[in-house]
Amino acid sequence: MNPLKSILGTLITGVVLAVVIIFVMGPSGKINPAEVWVWIHVFAGITWIGLLYYFNFVQVPALGKAKADGTAAGITKHVAPAALLWFRWAALATWITGAMALEAIHPAAGSGFVAAFTFADGFQVIGMGAWLGTIMLLNVWGIIWPNQKKVLGMVEATDEQKAKAAFMALMASRTNTALSIPMLLGMTAQAHSFPF
Repeated sequence: MNPLKSILGTLITGVVLAVVIIFVMGPSGKINPAEVWVWIHVFAGITWIGLLYYFNFVQVPALGKAKADGTAAGITKHVAPAALLWFRWAALATWITGAMALEAIHPAAGSGFVAAFTFADGFQVIGMGAWLGTIMLLNVWGIIWPNQKKVLGMVEATDEQKAKAAFMALMASRTNTALSIPMLLGMTAQAHSFPF
């Protein structure tokens, strides 16, 4: 019985390995809520941004070539709907776990979420990242997904509406790709400072 033969088995294997490492290397023996939320946030974020980059760097260019030689049906019928399912729910999971991480890392009374979104002292950098992530989440659920449903034939649309929807989804996706770069800087620079 090889757990790596299924995605669920692979994920469980990874979690078990991480928990073993925590118990072997963890210095305190007690739960650190900030790290728990940040860890889950990073995992969800890698899934979300990984799929965002996959769409922009791989699928969109490949789909253009596949349409040219008449082989796009497999991508649009099987790959894109599954990838979009993981993409949009990973976006939401990333945002929610980010909000939880902000609460867990806030050292004083009050809300880390509010501190970040109001650029409170010490939370400006992570606040910038949180705002960009929020814009990206809204793009996923408010622009990309509704337009992709038209493109993929999940909702009725004319050819003209599908072409317009494809362009809108592409522009929102490219916007998210561009925003992800400073957003990731905000996420890492909060704990490690800016590169220069």
